[in-house]
Amino acid sequence: MSYLLPLSFPVFDGNESLYVQQAIGAGQLATNGAFISKFEYKLTKRIRTHQAVALNSGTSALHLALILLGVGAGDEVICQSFTFCASANPIVYLGAHPIFVDSEEDTWNISPELLEDAILSRIALGKKPKAIIVVHLFGMPAKMKEIMEISTKYRIPVLEDAAEAVGSYYEGKACGTFGKAGIYSFNGNKIITTGGGGAVISDDASLIEKAKYLSTQAREDLPYYQHLEIGFNYRMNNMAAAVGLAQLEKLELWVSKRRQINEQYRNLFEDFPGISFQTESDESMSNYWLTTILIDEELTGFSNDRLRILLFKNGIESRFLWKPLHLQPVYKGLPFYGGDCSENLFLKGLCLPSSVTLTLEDQKKIAGIIEKELSKIS
Repeated sequence: MSYLLPLSFPVFDGNESLYVQQAIGAGQLATNGAFISKFEYKLTKRIRTHQAVALNSGTSALHLALILLGVGAGDEVICQSFTFCASANPIVYLGAHPIFVDSEEDTWNISPELLEDAILSRIALGKKPKAIIVVHLFGMPAKMKEIMEISTKYRIPVLEDAAEAVGSYYEGKACGTFGKAGIYSFNGNKIITTGGGGAVISDDASLIEKAKYLSTQAREDLPYYQHLEIGFNYRMNNMAAAVGLAQLEKLELWVSKRRQINEQYRNLFEDFPGISFQTESDESMSNYWLTTILIDEELTGFSNDRLRILLFKNGIESRFLWKPLHLQPVYKGLPFYGGDCSENLFLKGLCLPSSVTLTLEDQKKIAGIIEKELSKIS
């Protein structure tokens, strides 16, 4: 259905049309063209120190990055459980096995303590993990200092799933730039979009060159088609890159607006008992791609699902937080390390409309619906 207030809606009020028309005029529509390299260059200028390969989705980026890290059939890869299925599915594509780890309550991302417990447990079983997938959930940076110390200690590379964290920073560094490789998503609902798209980033030039090679069907540089490896049709097309370049020009503005929206929600809900927010640490700067809340039903008198339905009836889109992957039927029986943190987040949490076009009046309308429900128990 069409919502009056969607969860996260793209805005195309910059140079998108101009650049797309330029791409069409040049006859460069597919996986070659000037806008692809321009988009990659501008992206690397924003994240600094790293290079990028523009791809057709964040999932493709994760799949390719795992290949670049040497993950193959039979390997084990540690993965944050509290995330979208695309964080783990590429592990299975390769015939490898996800090992799920619970979150911690501060950032809602993978717990460093439980991560180390999982590594020690797998090593004791003779199954040292091949890689660690860390997610910066809803744009909130994970505890990268502790995580990278563990990565170094056990010599296990980190792959950062920064799909939701373009424009987020930890200790002044862009999310996605701490591990051996990182990925971004530019899906239609993300903070900037190429329609559908993603990127692999790394400071390892050889890894980036390999990513470009594999993403274009591993074609050899010959005057005829020859392939020494199995490649993939994963490259971003020039039209999408044209849109992405225009979107990148607004990234700082969009981050500022999303952070303002989050702050306004906090102010509006300040006196609402039982409503709490995902919160930054001193080291972090979240893009607040989505503003998320937790609802303590004992204090509010209503559940996250009750609020979701009420908002829906008023034309307002909201969404549950991610259902932990270790609770998904498709991953039933796989190892899980942790307790009930991510499960409790799922049971209590809700994502609220966070589009950059959201007005203060829109937010007051949402706050009014919540306030009306709260009044029923007072």
